[in-house]
Amino acid sequence: MNTQTSAKVPRHIAIIMDGNGRWARERGWPRLKGHEQGARNVEPVCEACIAEGVGFLTLYAFSTENWKRPAHEVAGLMLLLERFLSEKVAMMERNGVRLATIGRTADLPGPVRKRLERAIADTAHNTKLTLTLALNYGGRDEIVDAVRSIAHEVKQGKLDPGSISGETLSTHLYTAAMPDPDLLIRTSGEMRLSNFLLWQLSYTEIHVTPRLWPDFGAEDLRAAIADFQSRDRRFGGAVENPVTTASA
Repeated sequence: MNTQTSAKVPRHIAIIMDGNGRWARERGWPRLKGHEQGARNVEPVCEACIAEGVGFLTLYAFSTENWKRPAHEVAGLMLLLERFLSEKVAMMERNGVRLATIGRTADLPGPVRKRLERAIADTAHNTKLTLTLALNYGGRDEIVDAVRSIAHEVKQGKLDPGSISGETLSTHLYTAAMPDPDLLIRTSGEMRLSNFLLWQLSYTEIHVTPRLWPDFGAEDLRAAIADFQSRDRRFGGAVENPVTTASA
């Protein structure tokens, strides 16, 4: 049960799910075992988000750079993703989770793409939490795609170049239908963004935990939210110290 002040609960949490390979290596297991455990961890984290009143959860599931990994690992990740999409629709239905995706998903293998489209359609009516999987995603690619879309509208005469603003770019990003993240969580202790939501994270609070993703649970999520609630979010502004005027 959420006991936090609702105004201080992050509306949108994004997570860089790091540490699957390290988790498996520490146990002497293949890297894919770590990815399998990491996939199992999505359900309890979704349930914890719902319990805390979070409306949007975005998970960095597969980056454009991940194609550089060994072919057998990439193939295993694609099979794992397909199985996740097949098995977790029931969980999403039970918990009121709507599935969405961002990234160049047209480049995913056909069976994965079809399973993804089916899961998105099957959960479209759910309203408690929007779970977005970043798949074949890169933050720089997203900005490039947005600029290309804007340039196309300018060329067609639908958009005046002089009217282009930051809001214009935001509405052409993959994430146009959701608010920017209030809180970014990165597991495994790494201190970098790894090409994730580069535009959207401009004023996001960042929480880094040494916990590896397969070990990250509801208590860790609540700790990250508590950390978020302790921050003074100024969005580039300043809070002046009150001035006390002595009476004559």
